[in-house]
Amino acid sequence: MDTLSTTLGSPRTTGTSAPVEDYLKVIYALTREDQQAASTSQIAERLGITAGSVSTMIKRMDASGLAEHVPYRGVRLTPAGLQLALGVIRRHRLLELFLAESLDLPWEEVHRHAELLEHAVSDELIELIAEKLGDPVSDPHGDPIPNRALEVDERSQPTLADLGEGEHGVIVRVSDSDPAMLRYLTEHGIGIGDRVALVERQPFDGPCEVLVGERRQSLGLTLARAIRVERD
Repeated sequence: MDTLSTTLGSPRTTGTSAPVEDYLKVIYALTREDQQAASTSQIAERLGITAGSVSTMIKRMDASGLAEHVPYRGVRLTPAGLQLALGVIRRHRLLELFLAESLDLPWEEVHRHAELLEHAVSDELIELIAEKLGDPVSDPHGDPIPNRALEVDERSQPTLADLGEGEHGVIVRVSDSDPAMLRYLTEHGIGIGDRVALVERQPFDGPCEVLVGERRQSLGLTLARAIRVERD
């Protein structure tokens, strides 16, 4: 058992504790698209803790070879840290899909349950779930699931707000950070796979007028930016 796991509580079979796994996921999420370093303040905001607590943990993760501090820029994962992060993300996203498909939990609820379960389930159980689900490639929110080799397609995709007026696309991914937002989309019949078009974007960060199928809908800019699309 490594020093970091001993300090932070009961480890999983990987020897990595739940708090460390949470840090790995957050750093990965903050750096996955542009490969830049994540700032201490960004990590603290995502985890809802103080910057001082983040600094202490990052020093421990640095000493354990999971993350490295880039002077004047922030933190990024080492190759070892990246592999562990992808393993946690695989467990989380498979659990979300299992909860949605097997227990019929709505997509706004699966995230918080998966957050708790991901630290407890064994890798053996996760692989049984993956087999049961047919080795899926994405979770209920459209997030890609790393495969067994921990390879993942995290290609950059435009948001609905990035479309030009008159452009069309298909919703392929929606942020799961705000359950209320997901609930709103459900109530308005908007989900993964829907064809959308940007009709008009109001100036000064105003709402976006979109067509969802044949229905016209007004979406706030924050919500439009949380919806990823594939142009068609």
